[in-house]
Amino acid sequence: MHVKIIPNDSGRPVGKLADAELHFEAGPLAGLKLIGFMIWEKTDASRSVTFPARQYSVNGERRSYALLRPITDVKNANSIKELILAAYQAAHESALLET
Repeated sequence: MHVKIIPNDSGRPVGKLADAELHFEAGPLAGLKLIGFMIWEKTDASRSVTFPARQYSVNGERRSYALLRPITDVKNANSIKELILAAYQAAHESALLET
């Protein structure tokens, strides 16, 4: 699996740095990708990753649930977030070197 980073060149919405996709190269998911990850810059300049989610309404209230969730251990979700942030950092540094 590798992470593909798609920079947010439009600057909208504010704070969104990039989209990320997980591209699967081996196993039963080979040739498929999981989309919907987003990298955000918080007000304190730290970065966070949101997972793909689906929105729905209950009594006029908008709610969402994550499409990729840990079965038992939240550490697995954290490792994916760290992998995506590392890929973003590498892509960001590579883009700075190219300019």
